[in-house]
Amino acid sequence: MKNNHNSINSHEIGFDLDGVIADTGEAFIRLACEEFDYCSFRLEDITSFQVEDCINIPTDLVEQIFYAILRDSLGTGLTPMSGAVEVIAEMADKAPVTIITARNLERPVSDWLDHFFPARTCRQIRLVAMGDHDDKTRYIKEHKLRYFVDDRMKTCLQLADNEITPIVYNQPWNKGKHNLQNVSNWQEIKALLA
Repeated sequence: MKNNHNSINSHEIGFDLDGVIADTGEAFIRLACEEFDYCSFRLEDITSFQVEDCINIPTDLVEQIFYAILRDSLGTGLTPMSGAVEVIAEMADKAPVTIITARNLERPVSDWLDHFFPARTCRQIRLVAMGDHDDKTRYIKEHKLRYFVDDRMKTCLQLADNEITPIVYNQPWNKGKHNLQNVSNWQEIKALLA
């Protein structure tokens, strides 16, 4: 399902952080192997948003790894998705860019953005660290966004129910679980923009 080419204005679209802008899947897999010697799975094996439901790794370790990424995104080596920095920088030259994350700690995210994105881009980023996967709709509406890119299926379905157009960022944990508009990379996001 594709949108009309070049039809979304930059100020009308917002983005989730983890799994969309930040390559959290790569960081999780690397840390699981390096820190805890769980090296037998790949990104494709993570077929559920609840990682412990699909790979053989204890829940407390999953939580420990994700907490480390949340607390210290730079220190854990979290990197941007390919193309994210360039596309967001171009968007920020036209209008503020809104990032709404379910993370509850804003500082590690703003430090991470400051590290990877140009200073002029960071000045144009409106960051909302709201701490609840199921409450994004309210913040998206407050920022008057019409479109939102997220990798979490449940969030995308909630947005669709609330007259916000979700765009699913394809990840193994959402593959084949929807018929919503989707993108596989930042070049595809760029192609949707006016």
